[in-house]
Amino acid sequence: MKCRRKIILESASEITVTPRQLEMLRHIAEFENSRCYSATIAEAAGAAGVSRTTAFEHIVSLQAKGLLTKSTGRARSLRLTAQASRLLECDRYLGSRSAASEGVPLAGRVAAGVPIEAIENADVLSLRSVFGDGDGVFALEVAGDSMIEEGIDTGDYVICRKTDTAANGQMVVAIVEENAATVKRFYRENGRVRLEAANPAYPSIYTDQCRIEAVVVGVLRRLGY
Repeated sequence: MKCRRKIILESASEITVTPRQLEMLRHIAEFENSRCYSATIAEAAGAAGVSRTTAFEHIVSLQAKGLLTKSTGRARSLRLTAQASRLLECDRYLGSRSAASEGVPLAGRVAAGVPIEAIENADVLSLRSVFGDGDGVFALEVAGDSMIEEGIDTGDYVICRKTDTAANGQMVVAIVEENAATVKRFYRENGRVRLEAANPAYPSIYTDQCRIEAVVVGVLRRLGY
């Protein structure tokens, strides 16, 4: 079932719009805001990336729902109603709430070397925005300090992308004898696998019984105060 946005009007009646209709409203509003005049049906179709016939059908539906008005005989007469303006305002609010719940504000850049000019930003930083989306990306909590010289310590989280192959030198999550999982640098040499730690206190693991579960693509750490 397609998701639909709903807005409760002052009269306590309910208007339901489809995602495509809501997108058409957005394009019509953005067109007028940027050009200070209303869009024609052809321009609304172009902005939304649909055919003129499809745009016309959406516009007729939006008129029937009291979200658009259009004067007969005039090309540039599409106008959002007060209800449509409230709907778009509500949608922007819900969209900002949804984005905030999936990440933290990305406010700009800060120098770790030569100071740079502070540049404000209004983006949101999330794991998906950095490492990609999909079922193949996951996180694991690290127990132990065998990768300490790679900046990975107990309590950190490694972000992994699921795969069953790895290139020499990649950091991997590997399953070795007795179904033990470990994070190490992966090397294939002389018919066997070497899993190399990043801590002199831990010897390399040599094995011919190794299964790659994932490659490590990032690290998360919560700093103490």
